[in-house]
Amino acid sequence: MTNKNQIKLFQNYKIRSIWKDEDWYFSIIDVVGVLSESKTPRKYWSDLKNKLKKEGSEVSEKIGQLKLPSKDGKMRLTDVANTEQLFRLIQTIPSPKAEPFKLWLAKVGQERLDEIADPQLAIERAISNYRKKGYSEEWITQRLKTIEYRKELTGEWDRAGVKEGVEYAILTDELYNAWSGMTSKEYRKFKNIKKENLRDNMTNMELVLNMLAEATTTELSKNTNPDGFEESKKIAHEGGSVAGNTREDIERRLGKSVLSKKNAKNPELLDEK
Repeated sequence: MTNKNQIKLFQNYKIRSIWKDEDWYFSIIDVVGVLSESKTPRKYWSDLKNKLKKEGSEVSEKIGQLKLPSKDGKMRLTDVANTEQLFRLIQTIPSPKAEPFKLWLAKVGQERLDEIADPQLAIERAISNYRKKGYSEEWITQRLKTIEYRKELTGEWDRAGVKEGVEYAILTDELYNAWSGMTSKEYRKFKNIKKENLRDNMTNMELVLNMLAEATTTELSKNTNPDGFEESKKIAHEGGSVAGNTREDIERRLGKSVLSKKNAKNPELLDEK
């Protein structure tokens, strides 16, 4: 099953997580930082792990590592625990947040299982979250469409033998650069954002152009049937260039750039009415 990295929020604390093999895996350092309130969660976890090993705890023996995004944006191996392991680990950390965290953990797990059984729930939850953040209905409609276009594109990349992770990121950069003139990193800097989802910070026009780039790339890929990363990279550039030419034509007619520095700090401004 495809791995999916996400940031989960517990009382405004960020918990890095990944869905793998029908279960959530959470960054132990993030969890330890929340529960212990230690300023050095890595050292706290290192000391706790050594203590558990000396005690012969099964928890420490079953801890594994998965790649999660680090502060520098790179994917790095991180100690993780699934839901069951975390419940046991929480017992070893004296904290007033332990019980609320257990309830949160159970809710997160149940929500994901519910979404698998009924994908419509995931869509409804996304709509609700966007509304709470202040996005307009028109923007939300466009954003949901981008999810479908992106899903179809990554499905085509997977069929062509492109590897998820680094290769997906390179192809995405190729596509962004071809239509906007910027890589995703440059685009983030342009919009003054860091780890936030770039599409969540795009205006309606930017979303439409990005969808055109992805949809064109998907159709070109289906038509030419590329084999592997290098051939798919050329198609990503070609598909992105179609949207890039469209952008330039629109800008000539408007007499201004359609690339906006607006971001989700003021989501109502992204609608560009």
